[in-house]
Amino acid sequence: MAESDWDTVTVLRKKGPTAAQSKSKQAITSAQRRGEDIETTKKWSAGQNRQHLVTKNTAKLDRETEELHHDRVTLEVGKVIQQGRQAKGLTQKDLATKINEKPQVIADYECGRAIPNNQVMGKIERAIGMKLRGKDIGKPMEAPTKKN
Repeated sequence: MAESDWDTVTVLRKKGPTAAQSKSKQAITSAQRRGEDIETTKKWSAGQNRQHLVTKNTAKLDRETEELHHDRVTLEVGKVIQQGRQAKGLTQKDLATKINEKPQVIADYECGRAIPNNQVMGKIERAIGMKLRGKDIGKPMEAPTKKN
């Protein structure tokens, strides 16, 4: 018994801070005061349900100038889309749902703000049954003939 020293304490295992404690503002400031290294990262687009984050043309559109600009859908094509949509009794939202696009896409195509995308144009052509590309713009699409 004479050998035991009551003043010294032996710590076998010291637990570190839990994840919740290490993320708190108080834990961060106390670590800064102690001079410890702190790594912070910001989650980009966290908590948002974004499927189409950035399109390929976004950077090009930002650099757009008068001599270097993207071709837009002509007003003629916009009118054909609008007439074909109304002939079928569809709203912009109905047409957008039918072709799996957002209603804003249809609005952009109809007023000539959209940059033409062949995939979207093809979907709209099939939905309204009118040609939007080539020299026969506004004419009904022919039914595809089967070859036997």
